[in-house]
Amino acid sequence: MQLTPELVALTLRDIRDDGPEPGWTPLSDKELDSIVDRIEREAGSDPLLIFAYGSLIWNPEFEPISSHKATAYGWHRSFSLKIERWRATSDQPGLMMALERGGRCDGIVFELSAKSRRQDLRALVAREIKYREVREMVRWVSVQTEHGTRKTLTFWASTKRSGLTKALPAEQASSLIARACGQGGSCAQYLRNTVVDLQAHGIRDRNLWRLQALVAAEIIASRKALSAAR
Repeated sequence: MQLTPELVALTLRDIRDDGPEPGWTPLSDKELDSIVDRIEREAGSDPLLIFAYGSLIWNPEFEPISSHKATAYGWHRSFSLKIERWRATSDQPGLMMALERGGRCDGIVFELSAKSRRQDLRALVAREIKYREVREMVRWVSVQTEHGTRKTLTFWASTKRSGLTKALPAEQASSLIARACGQGGSCAQYLRNTVVDLQAHGIRDRNLWRLQALVAAEIIASRKALSAAR
């Protein structure tokens, strides 16, 4: 792992909260409840399963009653959603992961507790889908598990018509990730946490492994350039 904790520490800065993502409309409580109602209606009496492929793996913020590995065929992780808040700023935009069409994505399926399902689901949607423009990016995907094919809910799965995500060359993506930091931490921190936790679950995403090496090289190069300029 070239993207070490020491290199990540170099990307962290104290950034103030500058409010909502520019150009996006925060969801109202009514709109949030509408999304939750729809999900519960579509799930029916079946267990509600969440497919986690990024930060939800290492920071779910709810207590699942079970978890196991799963594969979503026809999807892959991609740092393709440009952001200017949370782990970035308008002066230094960053990238967040989304699911894009094609390939495969190995992740973790969590099952929500029936007793606290509504409460956990609402908190999860409120955390992941804060804006009206991205509400269609919470959707159902089929995954393969040791128990067969399961219907799971996932977040930030890109739709063809959304126009919100755009795949970038790895070198361009690594430059944005290496430099972006916001009130929630840095994009490099987000990348390292994801790679480390995937590895802990026996999952190796070769694209992320290549990306972390490129990001590490970007951080080192920028520090050398800064030192040379002084």
